[in-house]
Amino acid sequence: MSKYADVYLVPIKEEDIAAYKKIAAAAGKLFIKNGALRYREYVASDLNTQDVIPFPKVVKLKPGETIVYAAVEFKSEAHRNSVMKKVMADPEMAAMMPKDAKPPFDYKRMVYGGFKVLVDL
Repeated sequence: MSKYADVYLVPIKEEDIAAYKKIAAAAGKLFIKNGALRYREYVASDLNTQDVIPFPKVVKLKPGETIVYAAVEFKSEAHRNSVMKKVMADPEMAAMMPKDAKPPFDYKRMVYGGFKVLVDL
């Protein structure tokens, strides 16, 4: 059972979703291969909120962009740290994101954090 998750909010141009999906699927396989328990990504479908701070404001969404929410699940924070070391050292990761390639989203506006499970029903 997962007790820890890394969560990402990624602003991405709607026209780049197909290209991003290929990278995300490869990244998911890489995380699972290196020990993550689960890897999921979601693309936004309803961002209309009135009473709270909406995701588009948090990531400074621009016209023609949407948000991808990603969650990678682990046994614990220590397990996450171990898996991340393996993922970052894996040659497949370097091949997936070459230094000279333009990423399909703006890393500077990505929101990220690690979370301990509070409620798991």
